[in-house]
Amino acid sequence: MNLIHLSLITLLHFLLGKNLSDLSTNGNSKNILWHECPIQKLDRQKLLQQKGCVIWITGLSGSGKSTIACALSRSLHSRGKLTYILDGDNIRHGLNRDLGFKAEDRSENIRRIGEVAKLLADAGIICITSLISPYQKDRDACRALLPKGDFIEVFLDVPLAVCEARDPKGLYKLARAGMIKGFTGIDDPYEPPCSSEIVLKQQQQKGSDCMSPNNAAEKVISYLEKNGYLRA
Repeated sequence: MNLIHLSLITLLHFLLGKNLSDLSTNGNSKNILWHECPIQKLDRQKLLQQKGCVIWITGLSGSGKSTIACALSRSLHSRGKLTYILDGDNIRHGLNRDLGFKAEDRSENIRRIGEVAKLLADAGIICITSLISPYQKDRDACRALLPKGDFIEVFLDVPLAVCEARDPKGLYKLARAGMIKGFTGIDDPYEPPCSSEIVLKQQQQKGSDCMSPNNAAEKVISYLEKNGYLRA
């Protein structure tokens, strides 16, 4: 940066009442300044009569993440609560369409979604994510973005055999045939959460062990009610 350029920046910030020392660098972004706004998260929560948070639903493909996310959103909506779902496949239609399924792309996919979820929670919205999110370090990084208590991890503990038997998209069949490489649960690992706030178990047997989407949603809602998320 030459002296003329630096002088112009100094003059600009003097006119704006800012000092160069207020500027910061974050990653590849340089000379940036955080602007505080008069309306904060608490104000938005009071308006919505709820607490913004992230409900992070994780599990294998075919475990029922999207179905439960929709049931949860529908039930909360009927209670007058504002929600928004970030579904893994939906996000790859737009924001993350430039990413593949290599380990580094999966991590970047989760990082971006975590940042969007953080913004929605800050807006006072109950953000529901529906993502395989197979790696513990990536889920932990997203948790670290939010204030303590605002990241609620929901683990769909459904055995691989059950998910593969369902195979709603036919992806397990393609993976077993070698037509999809790096498929979670087949030739790429899924790291189960070790300390989720909510665990929804479903065993291989049918019957009482099979939790319906609505029942699963009610279990999450009970947690939200107990911990004060459904009131400001």
